[in-house]
Amino acid sequence: MNFPKLLLALALLSSSTIFAQKGIIKGRVYDEINNEPLPFANVIIEGTTIGTTTDIDGKYSLEVKPGLYNVTASFVGYVNKTEYEVQVSPSRPYLIDFALSEGSQTLATVEVSAQDRITRKQESPVSVSTLGINEIQRNPGGNQDISLVIQSLPGVASTPNFRNDIIIRGGAPNENSFFLDGIEIPSINHFATQGSSGGPVGLINVNFIREVDLYTSAFPVEKANALSSVLDIKLKDGRSDKIGGIFQVGASEVGLTMEGPINEKTTFLASARRSYLQFLFSVLELPFLPTYNDFQFKIKHKFDTKNQLTLIGIGAIDQFKLNLDANETEAQQFQLAVLPVNEQWNYSIGAKYTRFGENSYTNFILSRFMLNNSAFKFEDNDEENGRQLLDYLSQEIENKLRIENFYRKDGWRITSGGGFEQIKYITSEFDLRVAPGGAARNYETDLTLYQYFAFGNINRSFLDEKVNVNIGLRLEGNSFNANTANPLNQLSPKIAVTYNISSDLSFNANYSIYNQLPPFTSLGFRDTTGALVNADLTYVNTQHIVAGFAYYLPFNAKISVEGFYKIYDNYPFLTERGVTLANLGSDFGVIGNEPATSTSSGRAYGLEFLYQQKLFDGWFGTLAYTLVKSEFEDQNANLVPSSWDNQHIITLTGGKKFGKNWEAGVQYQFLGGAPYTPTDIANSSLVQVYNVNRRGLPDWNRLNSVRFDNFNRLNVRVDKKWFFENWALNLYFDVQNLLGQSVDGEPLLSLNRDAQGNPIILNPMDPAELQRYDTKLLENGNGTRIPSLGIIVQF
Repeated sequence: MNFPKLLLALALLSSSTIFAQKGIIKGRVYDEINNEPLPFANVIIEGTTIGTTTDIDGKYSLEVKPGLYNVTASFVGYVNKTEYEVQVSPSRPYLIDFALSEGSQTLATVEVSAQDRITRKQESPVSVSTLGINEIQRNPGGNQDISLVIQSLPGVASTPNFRNDIIIRGGAPNENSFFLDGIEIPSINHFATQGSSGGPVGLINVNFIREVDLYTSAFPVEKANALSSVLDIKLKDGRSDKIGGIFQVGASEVGLTMEGPINEKTTFLASARRSYLQFLFSVLELPFLPTYNDFQFKIKHKFDTKNQLTLIGIGAIDQFKLNLDANETEAQQFQLAVLPVNEQWNYSIGAKYTRFGENSYTNFILSRFMLNNSAFKFEDNDEENGRQLLDYLSQEIENKLRIENFYRKDGWRITSGGGFEQIKYITSEFDLRVAPGGAARNYETDLTLYQYFAFGNINRSFLDEKVNVNIGLRLEGNSFNANTANPLNQLSPKIAVTYNISSDLSFNANYSIYNQLPPFTSLGFRDTTGALVNADLTYVNTQHIVAGFAYYLPFNAKISVEGFYKIYDNYPFLTERGVTLANLGSDFGVIGNEPATSTSSGRAYGLEFLYQQKLFDGWFGTLAYTLVKSEFEDQNANLVPSSWDNQHIITLTGGKKFGKNWEAGVQYQFLGGAPYTPTDIANSSLVQVYNVNRRGLPDWNRLNSVRFDNFNRLNVRVDKKWFFENWALNLYFDVQNLLGQSVDGEPLLSLNRDAQGNPIILNPMDPAELQRYDTKLLENGNGTRIPSLGIIVQF
């Protein structure tokens, strides 16, 4: 049966049953601080007459037709909260627990203002955006990957080469931190770049996600170790009624998610996914064959209403092999000569115990992260007779404890806590490719560090909620050296103010300082004698100055305009290359493992505009524009454009919910051309240099002096859902890069060859150290449209 006939058959099958079926929305409404139920709270379906009140235990249940809804909970004396785009299916109940925060609402002021319709973070009044699960799952071109989806938000740039690097307001990809249910997760990508955070594919299963907050400034004091952003991902709980799941086949992977009750007090979520890219790449005769697997779980146990325990785990196994049979074209031969064989695995596991008091709750969070990264390369890929060019094995281990208390009383909101971490970095590296003349980098390191921190934050509204003031402080230290060990050297103050000009318009401002430890690859780097080369490195420091306006519209929309200025100090400067680490991180492999000093400075500044439309009359979408200038010092201490200086970033994402459970979405992205450093042909073409590197080396004397062309990308997606009594089906068709615009990469330095296929040497009579190959530059662009058909079965 072909695809059109299959759609027709499914439509006929479902038409006789869907209109008679109902779905359930249920959950609990409670106080976010003490976890006490809020009886007789109102829960309504926006745009309908459907609603109910909670019972004495704060529980509620609503019966509605299958579809997409906004659900709002309200209670006198508390701030209203809306859950947007709730997808209701008769195959399973949709669970929404509303944690309401105290406010000044009384019976006389029960009317909902426009600001109440979109949740605001009082401790972070600027530079925060929130995405719900449906916005993530049906994002065009997002491939259900959170790192791709957040590229629709203001200040977020992408790399056109289809990687997941998160570039925030002109900052490098290693300046971000990630949290799952409050537990820090250092790695969220497959084939991650060690020393940075990006990769080609995300490893977080979006079927676990309930909501995502992206902070691009004014970070919560309890969540740090970041210079540009904090990505706070909140996971849903497993269903408590019965076992269910989701089977999914997407563009590059197949996966299964299961959830359900373990007993009356315990629920679980668990998933496993495996890619099939290696088969597709083999058919397409690509010279590399990637395979990735990931696993994730969440277990939540409620001892009683005042005590609960959450366990989470996430891990990945990634393998990158070479397809030696795909060696006919020059591009294939170039990639085979350069790419190493790589294997990587990592896991994060954590436990969060929450104790609720009368006016506060406390989290005790214990977690462990481990990364194992190995790579090797032989000349001509001959493991038996070829010269070994690379042998790399590295492990990173982080054991963390964090205690945080959130106190609320009489309008005061106080956060306090601290923590301790043990860090272990073990590496063995032999690399013949890093220096002209073939001088090898050859060292072993075993570094153990201890990190400690404390934080506090006070928030209060004044003048009848007209003004809100937030003051926070974080300090941290690390045993790496005497400078880093003194926490007074790493003070991170935060001051944020909101002035509500009207019920729908506010002015917001923030000044804050953040400190981040350099990557372990830099801290643990040693010379051949075993001595630490970078023993004087210290924390990277940045100052954030942000101010702007936010206007809330009555149809679930928000308009915001913000200006930002970031000042960087103490960035690691890589002395052998003469470039700051801030310019690296968007390529595969390892960065930071070389001599460095904490002497580089930079800045990033600009303006952002955002229009965000939550679901209203079937429409949803965002329009984001960012004007950004990003500069860092070169080897002469002059400010030059950084690798992330896109200047103009425009993203338009929108869609419409149609009848009979059809949805259509479109995303347009414009990226100004990013700078790059041209190839040093004179040095790279030397025979002894090219033989070990097999590629062009950057000319750091011309740092970021050339720009790629501007890039336009159009992604489209169409979804169709069918709902049955015990299961639901979602088919979607997604096309990335519909315009087929070429994705520019740096030109590839290849060799001209004679009739026998041997590389031509220009001056064979010269001394060996002066001989050069006859070289040429190959275009490095790919304008492929990427269509995909996905199947999601929910049961």
